[in-house]
Amino acid sequence: MNVNQMIEWAAVTLILIGSIVSVISALGMIRLPDVYTRSHAATKSSTLSVLTCLLGAFIYFWVHDGYVSVRLILGIIFVFVTAPVAGHLICRAAYRSRVPLAEGSGEDELKEKLFPDEK
Repeated sequence: MNVNQMIEWAAVTLILIGSIVSVISALGMIRLPDVYTRSHAATKSSTLSVLTCLLGAFIYFWVHDGYVSVRLILGIIFVFVTAPVAGHLICRAAYRSRVPLAEGSGEDELKEKLFPDEK
């Protein structure tokens, strides 16, 4: 086995890891109780899974074809920047719309700052 084949196997392993993390993220979206924890599953693990899949594809095309894909690099940057921001804005909109937290999620310390008239 030469170096190119080893790097190709590393790329395939990255894509496999990304696929597994994506399945775990989907299970988290189904099992978690409220919008805040579901947003965590949707943004954190999905971002990681997409990034590892795109990185694996980038490495594969770079080694196998000698082709550096600018589209894959832009996809990695775009997902890395936009997914966490979108998750934060969804949680912020849900909180300001007064979507309740799940039972047992702890104390809501932000409530007295944003909504001082409620107790």
